[in-house]
Amino acid sequence: MIRFFEKDPYAPIQYSYEVSRILYHKKSRFQDIMVFENPHFGRILVLDGVVQMTERDELFYHEMLTHVVMSSHPDPKRVIVIGGGDGGAVREVLKHKSVEKVYFIEIDEEVINVSKKYFPSVAGCIKDKRVEIKCMDGAEFVKNSKPDIDIVIVDSTDIVGFARSLFTKKFFTSIKNCLTENGMYASLSESLHFHKEIVIEVQQTMKSVFPVVDLYTVPIATYAGNWWSFSIGSKKLDPREIRAKNKFRTKYYSDEIHKISFMPKGMYKRLLDNKLDW
Repeated sequence: MIRFFEKDPYAPIQYSYEVSRILYHKKSRFQDIMVFENPHFGRILVLDGVVQMTERDELFYHEMLTHVVMSSHPDPKRVIVIGGGDGGAVREVLKHKSVEKVYFIEIDEEVINVSKKYFPSVAGCIKDKRVEIKCMDGAEFVKNSKPDIDIVIVDSTDIVGFARSLFTKKFFTSIKNCLTENGMYASLSESLHFHKEIVIEVQQTMKSVFPVVDLYTVPIATYAGNWWSFSIGSKKLDPREIRAKNKFRTKYYSDEIHKISFMPKGMYKRLLDNKLDW
């Protein structure tokens, strides 16, 4: 039996997966890309040795990355999705009827091509006429954007390498400058079990730029630490409040999940004060 052993740069443990069949394995200009099949999770996308997505549980990540911030906004029309070459975040954004334009910014075109071929249920929506694909550095795109964007969503790889530029004060300032009055931003921010220091660092950096910053979480079986966090920044709106008027179909996200996913305020304060002693 062939097994794949994940090479997560941050995890103190190592996940392994049974490999039924390797469907694709090549290096792009930016990273190593592999797709293989697993008896439980189905097809799995791996970048630089780290699992990014599985057919079975991708919905938890993509729904929570997108719908919390999208539902907090009263009328999101123009959205930027940075990263997420698999197309899952774009798929979920397009479920909101108010959306008129999605700028899909992925630095590695090969990830998009691979996803279209091997994950059509995830990447199929990127051909929607509202989606404009640009294969370039997301930080550069945001820096040159006009202040007419309602939502920015970052779906990057782990906060290392070329993805590191998407978690700096300079980048967050560029995002804030391109947002409309009610504009909001959301991104992954690693695991509270294994990467607590990174979570705190991202929150503190965002707080130096955005007037409103918060943190919410979701359990994801295939991500290191399993208790995955998302950071959300806003120019003025409280992301804990649901403002979306349109109903859309999801498998996990709901109004109830939206409300309970945010870290309790007392615990959140202890986290930022670095008083959670695990």
